[in-house]
Amino acid sequence: MTDPAIIFSPAPRFNPSLKRALNDILGGSAASVLTVTFGLSYSLLIFAGPLSPYLSFGIAATFISSAVLAAVIALGSSLPFAIAAPDSSTAAMTGILAASLVERIETASLPAPLLSSVLITLGLSTILTGFVLCGLGLTRMGRAIRYVPYPVVGGFLGATGFVIVMGAIRVITDHPVEFATLRRVANGVALLELGAACAMALVLYLTWHRSRSPFGLPIILIGGMLTAHVAFWASGISLEQARALGWTFRPPPQAAFMLPWHIDELARYPWSAVPDLLGNLVAVIFVAASSTLFNTTGIEVAVHREANLERELNVTGAANMLTGALGGYAGCISVSRSVLNFGAGGRGRLSGLTVAAMSLLMLAVAPELLGFMPKFVLGGLLLYLGADQLHKWIIESRKRLSKLEYLSLIAIIVIIIGWGFVPGILIGVIIGCATFAFSAARVESIKYSFDGAEFRSSLDRSRDDQEVLLAHGGKIQGLNLQSYLFFGSANRLYQHVKQLLQERPECRYLLFDFKLVTGVDSSAAYSFAQIKRSAHDLGVELILVHLPAAAEKVLRSSDFVGDGVTIIPELDHALEWCENELIAQHQGLEQEEASLRGRFTRILDSEDDADRLIHRCQRIEVESGEIIVRAGDPADSMHFILEGRVGIMVPAEEDRTTRVRSLGRYTTIGEMGLVSNTPRSATIQAEVDSVLYVLNTRQFDSIRDEDPALSHKLLTYFVSVMAERLTFANRTIAVLRR
Repeated sequence: MTDPAIIFSPAPRFNPSLKRALNDILGGSAASVLTVTFGLSYSLLIFAGPLSPYLSFGIAATFISSAVLAAVIALGSSLPFAIAAPDSSTAAMTGILAASLVERIETASLPAPLLSSVLITLGLSTILTGFVLCGLGLTRMGRAIRYVPYPVVGGFLGATGFVIVMGAIRVITDHPVEFATLRRVANGVALLELGAACAMALVLYLTWHRSRSPFGLPIILIGGMLTAHVAFWASGISLEQARALGWTFRPPPQAAFMLPWHIDELARYPWSAVPDLLGNLVAVIFVAASSTLFNTTGIEVAVHREANLERELNVTGAANMLTGALGGYAGCISVSRSVLNFGAGGRGRLSGLTVAAMSLLMLAVAPELLGFMPKFVLGGLLLYLGADQLHKWIIESRKRLSKLEYLSLIAIIVIIIGWGFVPGILIGVIIGCATFAFSAARVESIKYSFDGAEFRSSLDRSRDDQEVLLAHGGKIQGLNLQSYLFFGSANRLYQHVKQLLQERPECRYLLFDFKLVTGVDSSAAYSFAQIKRSAHDLGVELILVHLPAAAEKVLRSSDFVGDGVTIIPELDHALEWCENELIAQHQGLEQEEASLRGRFTRILDSEDDADRLIHRCQRIEVESGEIIVRAGDPADSMHFILEGRVGIMVPAEEDRTTRVRSLGRYTTIGEMGLVSNTPRSATIQAEVDSVLYVLNTRQFDSIRDEDPALSHKLLTYFVSVMAERLTFANRTIAVLRR
């Protein structure tokens, strides 16, 4: 009888380590399909036109780059499943760099070998890119690239998509898209090839773009290749004839690996062309750095894993230095391949090593495969990659960008296409900064406002004091500020304060709470200086609360902090100080205002009109000998003298002045200039300590516009005053004539 324990024993389990290794190899194999396919396309993109005879060296450089990048980043990345290789953006910039060198050599007829010069350029640029990336990682400055405005990055990548599309057309037709070559590009066979490539790109979009199956891309490419060969067979065209007509690639020789670092090759290198290549070299470094950071962030979001950005920059920099030393070109971590590997189960570093091994294997297989590949298949893949990038940044970005940002992005794309990547980036950064400044200026710098009647300090006060604050709390106005204050937002704050002081003429204390302010620049200090001048003219005290040390330093450097400006650490203490001042003043002003109200009531025949006029006036105190107004100044106010005495002074001989009249309490001065808007004809000086109430032009105009009845009474009073003074003058003249 069979032992039951044997019958029901559990099935054997795979070793967990072996299972993880198999998953890594499977995920790496899936990612290898993309690496190999894209690698062939990038080889054709870089080694096109005059460099097409050296395509075998380009294939070797591509797969050496893929192998080194995949292996080094797999071993050192903070994301163990990361897959690295040349990317479409880095390949496009490398192609531009190589094409620029070739054009320079041919234009200047430099006696330099084409192949070694290109390989040296690619190697040196990649090594330099590696050093820069390591420098960014070691100094932790890599995160600074994230401060590049988003439209600049989008415009850069959108222009890169355009470059890929132009490179695809060159791969398909063997001619660049220029006015001089339009006839060659527009011939019958070239148009058919372009049509077939567009159809291939459309198939990729309708199928692989939506599914992203790991084996979808090779199946589509193999299907396109088989379809082309069946069409050749049905048309009676042999493989040699198809190659002669330009439908397929001529099989390059076996992939040739060459280290360009020989003394003879370095001696013959066209070093005089290097200054002309610096712009494109900067573009390669910028693309590699930005792609490393943005791709890493994209992987973090896609797989919910956190990466160490500094470590990624250091590892990518080391990988690029080794790649450049071996004659390869720049690359970085890939979002699509890393996510594909992760989705296929790859979690360890063996995935990247699998991709490296497959890339080295392609050094022997790729040339043979390329000989049977129709141009429109790989050209269609490049068209798809470029068009997908253009669609992402020109069409899809419209949904997530404001109108101004989107227009900036389009402008940057046009500038890069017309003038090059470096001018485009520099102008783009300027446009981005200007756009940011414009947008930030539209952000309201005032979170909320309050007055002393509705928002008070925590100090409990007597009922009498509370009644004073309730009746006169409007003399305390507060503004809670927020965000960063610079020339745009600070100017809006200044305009708001001007309007506030106009609408609240009774205001005597204006509080600014800086608790939510993140910073103040020097241009904002100028706006605060304007606020101080406006407040000083109206007798308003400025109180600054929660003022950061850095902001205080900026404001002090502009002489804003001084007379008329008080700094108090906390809002509650500031409110208490203002309330104490208000209550103390009110206790001494009650009798004074009662006296003034009686005076105005006698003038206007109405207590209500008297109260309204008092609220329009500003109280000032002047010391004996103090100049109130000077001759020649604009006549922008009149004065009601409540206490004291002032003299009207005119120039006399030897720089002296002569008093022509003196005015005491309950008299007025300056009403004629207020009505006629003519400059002051004399200087007004306090003869003793005096208290005056000032009615300025702005408040007088408001009375005229908002309260015609009160305005009429004031004008009637002005006429009576001038009539009295004219009568006095006539009597004086009569006496002098005796």
